[in-house]
Order: sequence, then structure tokens, then C-alpha cells
Amino acid sequence: MNEFHTDPNSVDNSIHEYWMREAIREAEKAQSIGEVPIGAIIVKDNEVIGRGHNLRETTHDATAHAELIAIKDASKHLSAWRLLDCRLYVTLEPCPMCAGAIVQSRIPQIVYGTTDPKAGCAGTLMNLLQEPRFNHRTEIISGILQEECSSLLTEFFRKLRQR
Repeated sequence: MNEFHTDPNSVDNSIHEYWMREAIREAEKAQSIGEVPIGAIIVKDNEVIGRGHNLRETTHDATAHAELIAIKDASKHLSAWRLLDCRLYVTLEPCPMCAGAIVQSRIPQIVYGTTDPKAGCAGTLMNLLQEPRFNHRTEIISGILQEECSSLLTEFFRKLRQR
């Protein structure tokens, strides 16, 4: 049976929290180098096969989002662009660019921590991940460790404004 279910309650939230903590560790790596603290991991068969954290400032690359870096890492690991039977964990709701990459890489499920009221495309501003006109749709689970994910961003921007 496929490990992904349409009912988010069918997978124990403690499993999602475990993996989201790994994504938070990636976000903390970004924060430690002055990047916006967003982290992502990709899990397949209970193993992390892709990791990423924001590197836009470091690389001067607008596309260096945590999700894209994790997707590239996982694709390299699998020697495949299709990330079937994988789950993406990300601390912040994906933007339009990342949502597009998630759909294109055929990731069947994402789990995110906190919503993005300015760019969220997994249901907040729009839902590109479940757009019926696309040939692939991704299951979404949101709000896992929401307070921790949100406070990382809030504290980062508070300190940035104080400087």
C-alpha cells in the first residue's frame, strides 16, 4: 500500500513533528549565516534524501530557496527528477516558484509548518499544489510545529529591524 494517505490524521502527527524538527535544524543553519531561517528536507523510506536551507543572500541567487535546494539534493541522491514516494517537509508554506518545482518533481505530499501570508501557494494566497489543470497534485498537511516555525521567522525579522 502507498505510504501516503489523503487523511492527514492517518499518519501519526509525532512522525510529522519528528521530521519537521529536521527541517527546523536546516532553518537554523540558514539563520546562523544571516539567511532567512527557512529549512526543508525530503524523506523517502524513513531516510532523509534531500536537505536545503535558504541561501539567497549567500549565493546572490533568487532561486536558492530551501525547497529547491532540497529537491536538487534528493534528485541527485536518487539519480531521478521524479521524487515519487517522497515527502517534503518545509518550515514555511511554499512560494509560487517552489510550488511549481514541487509539482514538476512529482512529490506526492508536503508538510509545512507555518503559512506565508505574502507568498503562500499551498492554500493561503492560492493553491498551486492542487490545481486541477496540472497533471500532478500534491497532498498538503499544514500547521506541524507551527509555533516553532513561525517564531524562528518572527525573531529573525525582529532582530533585523533592530539593526
